[in-house]
Amino acid sequence: MISSERIPNNVDLSSNKRLQRALEHWQPKYLEWWNEMGPADFQEHHHVYLRTAISVDPHGWVHYDYVKLPEYRWGIFLAEPVQDRKIGFGDFYGADVWQEVPGEFRNPLRRLVVTQGDTEPASVEQQRLLGRGCPSLYDLRNLFQVNVEEGRHLWAMVYLLHSYFGRDGRDEAEELLERHSGDDDKPRILEAFNEPIENWLDYFMFTMFTDRDGKSQLLSLSESSLDPLSRTTRFMLTEEAHHMFVGESGISRILERTCELLREHTGLSEDVRKVGGIDLEMIQRHLNAWFSMSLDLHGSEVSTNAASYFANGLKGRAYEESFEDHKALHGTYQVDAFVEGNFVTRDVPIRTAMNEILRDWYVADCKKGVERWNKILERHGLSDRLYLPDRKFNRHIGIYSETRFDPWGRVISAEEWERQRTTWLPTPDDKAYLKNIMAHPVFEPGKFANYIAPPSKGVNRLPVDFEYVRRED
Repeated sequence: MISSERIPNNVDLSSNKRLQRALEHWQPKYLEWWNEMGPADFQEHHHVYLRTAISVDPHGWVHYDYVKLPEYRWGIFLAEPVQDRKIGFGDFYGADVWQEVPGEFRNPLRRLVVTQGDTEPASVEQQRLLGRGCPSLYDLRNLFQVNVEEGRHLWAMVYLLHSYFGRDGRDEAEELLERHSGDDDKPRILEAFNEPIENWLDYFMFTMFTDRDGKSQLLSLSESSLDPLSRTTRFMLTEEAHHMFVGESGISRILERTCELLREHTGLSEDVRKVGGIDLEMIQRHLNAWFSMSLDLHGSEVSTNAASYFANGLKGRAYEESFEDHKALHGTYQVDAFVEGNFVTRDVPIRTAMNEILRDWYVADCKKGVERWNKILERHGLSDRLYLPDRKFNRHIGIYSETRFDPWGRVISAEEWERQRTTWLPTPDDKAYLKNIMAHPVFEPGKFANYIAPPSKGVNRLPVDFEYVRRED
């Protein structure tokens, strides 16, 4: 049953007064962080049509209504337990799942929870100024929906830290509010979450690619032998799907509008910027940047840490049930290696290749999204196609980080990289152009900025021209 307490929850929080007091002590600090680092300009005087989690029942888990952002009902929700659930992988395969943290795995489990938790407020901080240039009320509402759900995901991780990691966990929960995206002294843990997101093209690419990495990480953690972590991340995945929808559909709508502008102004050839559109080359450069940054989030190609996480049942493979060998003791996996100045493919013990297995799943999932984007270009009769750059391109973690590659995976010199990088990655001119066309927000219901097409349907079966965000009189 979902509680109507100060902190909505389905974990019977009121039965643990010590934990309840600790989380209620953390709550004002969270709200202080939200008001300072959450969406700028929209905290006090705007009502937003949002969905709020009220249950973990898949047929009725949300409630839609207008709410002021600081009054959103963030809560703690774990998916329903799986009866007689057993550990699904690693050395403890087949044993009962854990309801408490084994002492010998306390530190690595805490590290996993903290790293996941750190990404949630980071993305809110990265996106806090986007509302000032929103392309429509529909998009503004979707931005805020993503923001409040990332805030709830932070609550999910803080609950685990307080419940299962004692004083260390409580200290880590405080630290989650003290680090800030891009801060010189206390940045966020993962580099992609320190990148500024100052325009809506970056935002849509982030929610397409970086939130998709979030999905792959949550899928892996949902396999965890620590049942409360598994149940927490399983419910988080329910909300994460919307975040990826925002990204993929946002780029789809930009592509749709770019094609429309090209068709309406045939004399422009492909210089759609003359009429305020976003050209395909710029879209590709931003795709290259966010896809390559998100590849880095999966870690090194060969990793003893990943092997240890798997062996000890802390973090599995996405969709572990689809694999035959759940202990992965004897198999191998093909991974590139740098040997005597050359890249060669080697068979490595499968446990040490867990990062690469997850990255392969991630790349395949991203590819499907890009294929859907290309169908828009095909439908409009354009010969151009978007593509995923080679996984070796623009990497800063792993075996490819010390060598320069072009987007097709060919080794190039540092000099060639410097000559060509502006054709492959976003440039200051790109950012200036995007800032210019996104300088004026669109607040009229049913109206959209010139560079993006309307969606095919509204939120929760409402019309597209619904007043999704309204300012109080």
